[in-house]
Amino acid sequence: MKTNEARRLLRHMFEAAITAAQPAHCIPQHLPAPPRGRLIVIGAGKASAAMAKALEEHWPGKLSGLVVTRYGYAVPCQRIEIVEAAHPVPDAAGIAAAQRIHALVQGLSADDTVLCLISGGGSSLLALPLAGLSLVDKQAVNQALLKSGASISEMNCVRRHLSAVKGGHLAAACHPARVVNLMISDVPGDNPIDIASGPTVADPTTCADALAIIRRYGIAVPPAVLDILESGRGESIKPGDARLASVETRLIATPQMALEAAAVVARQAGVAAYILGEAIEGEARDVGKVMAGIARQVAGHGQPFAAPCVLLSGGETTVTVRGKGRGGRNVEFLLALGVALNGHRGIHAIAGDTDGVDGQEEIAGAWLAPDSLARAWGKGIKPLVSLDDNDGHGFFAALGDSVITGPTLTNVNDFRAILVTHESP
Repeated sequence: MKTNEARRLLRHMFEAAITAAQPAHCIPQHLPAPPRGRLIVIGAGKASAAMAKALEEHWPGKLSGLVVTRYGYAVPCQRIEIVEAAHPVPDAAGIAAAQRIHALVQGLSADDTVLCLISGGGSSLLALPLAGLSLVDKQAVNQALLKSGASISEMNCVRRHLSAVKGGHLAAACHPARVVNLMISDVPGDNPIDIASGPTVADPTTCADALAIIRRYGIAVPPAVLDILESGRGESIKPGDARLASVETRLIATPQMALEAAAVVARQAGVAAYILGEAIEGEARDVGKVMAGIARQVAGHGQPFAAPCVLLSGGETTVTVRGKGRGGRNVEFLLALGVALNGHRGIHAIAGDTDGVDGQEEIAGAWLAPDSLARAWGKGIKPLVSLDDNDGHGFFAALGDSVITGPTLTNVNDFRAILVTHESP
């Protein structure tokens, strides 16, 4: 398979994964029955505006509400107000949106229903610091967490215990109304407490757990943060709390669904597809090395699968930023994969975030071809130096191999596909 053919197939698979998670496809079959009272719509995340639009198009009765999404991710709605805020580090607009959403669910009755539209990115977009914390404090913690190498579950544990809305607090504010969560998962394992840090679900973790994570990674945090965690004032809403008795959660799109959609595209093209895992975590560069070893075994020995085939995986890796580069877990994975393959013939790959943003860049990810390293050397770029500097974005941009989608209006986490063929590129 030639390089252009490989790229077309890999891009088609990536697009299929994104399409499978589009709210327009997922929302209609998961809508609850109309309530006797009011329907209030709230939400947060990169997909929340698109979710709100799909809801409006399929809801037969009256509704009103407010959702917050990332800058550039708004879509026009008629009855649900859409506001934008910053991601991945919160800003004042996110705090204002959280305050308004919190106020919107006050004073409801048992006849009312709150329909909560939650997707990845909501942790920073729905930001309401606990009393005693400032926006600057929250920003400092988020920036430190993003560079620490902590897993998404660990980062969200810390966030839940510094928030007035996360960790079930928003659901408690809705009581006694019924709460129906429609969630698009972007986290390994699809645990609702980790999707946008679980504003409308119970949380079994504690302030002590959050404090242990901060100490484990040596994260420097403001004194006010330590005070809240050490005193227990940041405790979340626990399972069994009566205020959450009428909460129902429905996962409407997940990473596994996206990978299965991509596998269908590959098989239709006559290429066998194998899903290695939808919840793979760890340092991106380490995952890249492991995947390179598997791809080499396929190419050289037909084990555990015969070529031609494509190896699919998802999840959320981490990058511990030690260099001067911009990070980005998908490009770091792909660069480590390329270094380990060292130009191995007949192996192509793509890695990208289904939300269109890898790390803090408006770039989804990148391509890798058998000649990627050779082209880099020809430009005077040293792949190992780029990897050590956490500069995957710079590396692939210099080759013209960045994958740019623009806002996808959804988010089911990372997508990785490694195409192994017997043929020369």
